[in-house]
Amino acid sequence: MAPFEHSFGIEEEFFLVDATTGVLGSPALDRLVQDARGKLGNVVTTELLQSQIEIASPILHSHDEARDIMSRTRRALSEVVAGHGLQLIAASTHPLGVWQEQLITEKRRYDQLMADFRIVTQRNLVCGLHIHVAVPETVDRIDVMNRAMHWLPVFLALSTSSPFWNHRVTGLLSYRQALYDEWPRSGIPDFFLDESDYQAFVARMQMAGAIGDSSEIWWAIRPALRFPTLEMRIADMCTRLEDALAIAALYRCLVATLVANPEMGRARSTHTRRLIDENRWRAKRDGVKAEFILETSNEVVPVAKVVRDLMNACAEQIDRFDCASALEPIEKILCEGTSAHQQLKIYNDSRAAGEESLQALFRVIEWLKATTLGEAVAS
Repeated sequence: MAPFEHSFGIEEEFFLVDATTGVLGSPALDRLVQDARGKLGNVVTTELLQSQIEIASPILHSHDEARDIMSRTRRALSEVVAGHGLQLIAASTHPLGVWQEQLITEKRRYDQLMADFRIVTQRNLVCGLHIHVAVPETVDRIDVMNRAMHWLPVFLALSTSSPFWNHRVTGLLSYRQALYDEWPRSGIPDFFLDESDYQAFVARMQMAGAIGDSSEIWWAIRPALRFPTLEMRIADMCTRLEDALAIAALYRCLVATLVANPEMGRARSTHTRRLIDENRWRAKRDGVKAEFILETSNEVVPVAKVVRDLMNACAEQIDRFDCASALEPIEKILCEGTSAHQQLKIYNDSRAAGEESLQALFRVIEWLKATTLGEAVAS
């Protein structure tokens, strides 16, 4: 029998900004989405706010295929939105975004979110990167989820792109994760016994009227409702496509490694979930410069060591999927930082040169616009 392929999928959420000013746009959304689907098909979907749009890949089988499809899709969507006087920005917050000014997309589901969560829904001016990886039918997805949770903060640290909120430097590298903490059923999940235990929880929540289905459970990782996958949702939206592809490759290799090695990640105590959440806090504050608390030894070690140890543990699957080249950007991230670090450098350099805060934020936006499209830009 051939080894299980662990096919995967990538979902990217973007801000729609005015092509000239870079501020959040207010498109004629129905016409924009119609034009985008005319060129790209149903891979394009709306988001909660009219200043956002999402693309979802087809089922992917290799990392070369992922690079080809996602780069073509970003370019094609950019061309469509350009026809509407707009441009894409790939980041998890917009430096000049003001949540009070945003319009909710007209959709029954979003109306229900507004009714249920009120101001929390209105404040949800953030974009994310979601990665799906298929799990064999014979393997319990919750068992894999339980064991994968140790490494969730790693994927946040490698992806941070939201250091600004409402014209301000937040002091965090992922303000998106701080904002998500306002939502119920978010953050690090609890440990369930198995998939049947998880489904019993979902059924209980449905019977109580808390959720319509399991897609309204927004944890950092979850079994997907419509696909036989384990969906990772903790990552910030990567400005550089190659960073997103590297994170997808590493997550795929992690899931495959956990399936192949049923004892990996199984060590757990009453402290485990809180330690993971402490590491998530450190990741959203300090990104790849954070230090994580190890479950097994109580050591405090740099994120870079945790990442390199994880890649060593996944070496067999990295070879099997032939994705060493896809993972190369991770070393650059560890050495030079993520989008959040670059945004802050541009902002701080601008302020040090005597520019006002608003002008410095516009310089960040120009870098985001260019880098989202893969263009070289001076920083």
